[in-house]
Order: sequence, then C-alpha cells, then structure tokens
Amino acid sequence: MKIAVLGTGHVGQTLAGRLAELGHEVTVGTRDVTATLARADPDAMGNPPYAAWATAHPAVSLAPFAEAAAAADLIVNATSGDVSLAALEAAGRDNLAGKVLLDVSNPLDFSAGFPPTLFVKDTDSLAEQIQAAFPDARVVKSLNTLTAALMVEPRQLADGDHSIFMSGNDAAAKETVAALLASFGHTDVIDLGDISTARGPEMYLPIWLRLMNALSVPIFNIKVVR
Repeated sequence: MKIAVLGTGHVGQTLAGRLAELGHEVTVGTRDVTATLARADPDAMGNPPYAAWATAHPAVSLAPFAEAAAAADLIVNATSGDVSLAALEAAGRDNLAGKVLLDVSNPLDFSAGFPPTLFVKDTDSLAEQIQAAFPDARVVKSLNTLTAALMVEPRQLADGDHSIFMSGNDAAAKETVAALLASFGHTDVIDLGDISTARGPEMYLPIWLRLMNALSVPIFNIKVVR
C-alpha cells in the first residue's frame, strides 16, 4: 500500500520506518523539504534530525505535504496536534478526499510548560475537528495513547496483549486501520465507536504523561481486562 506519513518528528519517523519494513511504499510529508533536510540539531527530546534518520532509511522518500498525500492510498497524521489542521490543509482537501486518514496526534498545549494541558477536550476532540474540517476524509483515531516505539512494536512489553483504541465514523476505514494495527502486532484493538469517542483517548494523555513522570520511562501501556 502507498502510505503518506505527515510529520518528520520522532513519531512520524518511527511509523514510517516500520511501515517500510512491512513492505509498504512510504513517503514522509513535510512543509518544506529543503528546510527539513537542512536541520542539523537533535529535537527537544534528543532524537537525531530527520536527515540522519533518512540516511538509515533509504526506502522512505520525503516530499511536500500535498505531493505525499496525493500519491497515497492511506494517510497518517503524525504532526504535532497544534499544527495538524494547518498541515492537513497544506496536504490539500482533494488529496484527502475519500482516503483513510489515521490520526495519531494529540491536542497538547505546552504554552504553560510541562506537563501540558489540552487545547480541546470534554465536548470536542482534535479528531472531531479534523473530521469536521475535512468531511470527505475518512478519519480514524488510534495509537495516540502510547509512545511511538510501542505503536509499531507492542511486543516490547512482556505482555504484548495490551490495549489500544480506535474511533471513527467509517466502518470500512476502521477495518483498514485495524488490519494495519494487527500487522504491527496489536491484538487488542477496542473500537470505541464514532469519531466523538476520540475525546476519551485524547483526554487520557494527562494520565499518561504523569505515569511517564512517575515511572521515569515511556515504555508502558494499559490493558483492559474483561
């Protein structure tokens, strides 16, 4: 499958690399290709710049948002939540229309420092805002409740059957995403319902961030025991 991963940060890199390993034709989308490749400093978390990562992943191409989205069968939004709507607008409405859009972003607001707050919650979610802004896209929210490494390799935890969630209005789109998640190794994908149910997983982030601080490690997840 041709997949566009929008976002050149650690999450985008991790998803793009794993998708390429699984045999997909992957293009990473960015606002400015030249500027992205010119960055030489690590990001705020100490991860190497995109150019260094790209050297180690020659099968993954880099293109402007619109070009990446136009050629894709499925699009992954791995941009920071505060720029997601602008990035998707740059990708182009026509290029998103009819396509599955897997949204892994979170509405984190770091303006007051750490831990961040959420800039949308309770009666709305970022996923709903994306679906409303791009009504012809088939938005599915998932993977936003765990760190990037576990998104693509859940068996890094001894109990690999931990839980992830999925929300969306389009049943066929959710089937496509569920198959992709299964290819990563996820065995407990809980369909919460329509896109409005994405409020729950997005509002879980304040707990996740405090757990990370308490445990001093991001490699953890929750398991829903029936």
